[in-house]
Amino acid sequence: MSNRIDQLFASKKTGILNIYCTAGFPELNDTLPVMTALQQHGADLIELGMPFSDPLADGPVIQESSTRAIKNGMGLRVLFEQLKDFRKTITVPVILMGYLNPVLLYGIEAFCQKCAEVGVDGLILPDLPMDEYENEYKAIFEHYGLHLIFLVTPETSEARIRKIDSLSKGFIYAVSSSSTTGTDKDMGHQQAYFEKLEKLQLKNPVLIGFGVKDKATFAAACAHSNGAIIGTAFIRAIENATNIDTAVKDFISSVK
Repeated sequence: MSNRIDQLFASKKTGILNIYCTAGFPELNDTLPVMTALQQHGADLIELGMPFSDPLADGPVIQESSTRAIKNGMGLRVLFEQLKDFRKTITVPVILMGYLNPVLLYGIEAFCQKCAEVGVDGLILPDLPMDEYENEYKAIFEHYGLHLIFLVTPETSEARIRKIDSLSKGFIYAVSSSSTTGTDKDMGHQQAYFEKLEKLQLKNPVLIGFGVKDKATFAAACAHSNGAIIGTAFIRAIENATNIDTAVKDFISSVK
C-alpha cells in the first residue's frame, strides 16, 4: 500500500492543512479525541508531537504543552498504547514529530516497527543529522514504510535543499524563518524565500510552517507551496478548552 502522505499529495495539490498537536495534551487521554476532531473538521494531515523535556526548535507555547503532557504521564510507551487502534477511525496521514533522544532510548528499529504496526506514516526528527540518517537509519525507515521529513530554512543553501529533496519522502517542511515556533512573523517578508523554493521545482511537495496562525497567514503560505503547518496557534486554541471538539471546529473554521 502506498504511504498515506503520498496519497494525500497525489489527490490534493494545494491548500493542505497540517495541524500539530502534542500527544497527551491538554489531558493525558485527549490524544485521540483531538485527532478525531481534527480529522472531522478538515485537517488534511496530523502532526503529533512526542513530548520531550528539551525541545530545541519549539517556542514557549509548544514547550509548555510538552511539559504538561510529560507531567500528565505521556511517554512513547503510553503513546503507542493510545495509538494501538487509531486506524479504526482515523484515515488521514499521521506524522510523529519529536527529538532523537527518546527514539534512541526506545531503539530505532523497535520504534520504526511500532510506528508501522500502529499505522504512523512519517516522522519529523529535527535533530537527526542528514548524513547520519542517510548512512545509518534510512534503510530501517524505508523497510517499515516510514517517510522522514526534513526541515529547510531561509539559510539552507540550494545544494543542501537539493540533497534534502533527494533524501526526503512525503514532503519538505519549509521553516518560514530561522527562529523557534510561535514567534510572530510577517509572511510578506518571507516572499522571496518561498518563491525561491517554488522555482527550484523540487520533487517533494512543500509545506510551510512556523508563524502560520490564521486565515491570512495560511493563505500567504499556500500561495507559494502545497500548504501549511499550524502548531502554536492550535495549542493555544485547545489548552483551556472545556469542549475539545468545539474548540477544534472553531479553530479550523477560522483558518479555512
